[in-house]
Amino acid sequence: MFVWSYGKTIFTSPATPSNEFCLSKADKEQYEKEERPESQQEILRRAAKDLPIYTTTASRAIRYCDRCQLIKPDRCHHCSACDVCVLKMDHHCPWVNNCVGFSNYKFFLLFLMYSLLYCLFVAATVLQYFIKFWTNELPDTHAKFHVLFLFFVAAMFFISILSLFSYHCWLVGKNRSTIETFRAPTFRNGPDKNGFSLGCSKNLREVFGDEKKYWLLPIFTSLGDGCNFPTRLVIMDPEQLGVSSQNEPAKNSVANQSFPTRPLSESQNRLLSSDCQWVETGPEEENVKSGAKKHIIVSLES
Repeated sequence: MFVWSYGKTIFTSPATPSNEFCLSKADKEQYEKEERPESQQEILRRAAKDLPIYTTTASRAIRYCDRCQLIKPDRCHHCSACDVCVLKMDHHCPWVNNCVGFSNYKFFLLFLMYSLLYCLFVAATVLQYFIKFWTNELPDTHAKFHVLFLFFVAAMFFISILSLFSYHCWLVGKNRSTIETFRAPTFRNGPDKNGFSLGCSKNLREVFGDEKKYWLLPIFTSLGDGCNFPTRLVIMDPEQLGVSSQNEPAKNSVANQSFPTRPLSESQNRLLSSDCQWVETGPEEENVKSGAKKHIIVSLES
């Protein structure tokens, strides 16, 4: 299982964004001709209008990769080592010479777990000979130095891998990547490290899948497509979003930008299907709600 997980982590290619996130030929030519950042952002907003994107840059701009010439999906980042945009990129690991992201994150976790068990097994089996070495009960041969070296190597690797595995288990429980821990994703309401967290149980299922019998096998069972992730933002009460936008006039211009209102496949997402449903309101209902709010404000002023 250790070798299987290690091989899957190494040889699984990083997942890249689909073609729908690439600019059309006309938009790409217009984007390259424009010199003003405001005009370029307007082109990107128009292209990202129907894309399942929730996050922006710190300056509230559309996340665009000039190297790959595509609009970055949520949690996607460009890897300078692999020279591609990687979906749900966690980090580039030199130990496996590959990017750890959406396509192989489960394999990476299993690799750490089986490495931990392997080091523990080696240290436990050599422990009795290590004790005999210090009590001078081991025969005076060259093998005793091999036993001493093997025990220390297994123990040191066990301690280092334990800390790394514990850290990534904490990341899975919080539904964060290593990049998002140091730089929180920016949503409409501002940076939020827990923006993609749906609770520990659902966060675990998002990485390992719904069927527990496959959790310990290095088989891809992660939920989603890597481009569209459910967020806590879609569960939030829309009235709360309206109140927060009224209390913060500086953010009104950002809220009015043409960002997509919800992921395209949100209604089919298994993680949120049991918790919430989308409520589509027509323009007449919105006018009634806005009229009611105006009436309340006028009565309070009078």
